[in-house]
Amino acid sequence: MGLRLEEALSLQVADIDTGYNRVHIRRGKGHKDRLVPLPDLTLLGLRALWSKHRHPNLIFPNAKGSLETIQRATTHMDKGGAQKAMKIVVTECGIKKKSLYTSFATVLPLISLNAA
Repeated sequence: MGLRLEEALSLQVADIDTGYNRVHIRRGKGHKDRLVPLPDLTLLGLRALWSKHRHPNLIFPNAKGSLETIQRATTHMDKGGAQKAMKIVVTECGIKKKSLYTSFATVLPLISLNAA
């Protein structure tokens, strides 16, 4: 989907439009909103992640504490923690840094699922 890390982490449940297979990105670069296509595989990953925590608003809630605490989180997952997890996944998968153009919104659900 070509999202920046902060855009991916800030995704909310209401931003996912499954009827048109698109995602509403709010306050992106230049504080502009845009719509981007939502691949089926990414949608499946996001659904699997959300089914683990079922936060009413956030796709990537701050995952510290019990399930009840996560469901009441008011902030999204930590940016630094997401970057560390991404580095681990890249290393374990043997992806060369120069060829890394992977969307955080595609990889974050997989990282979060493995952590849960």
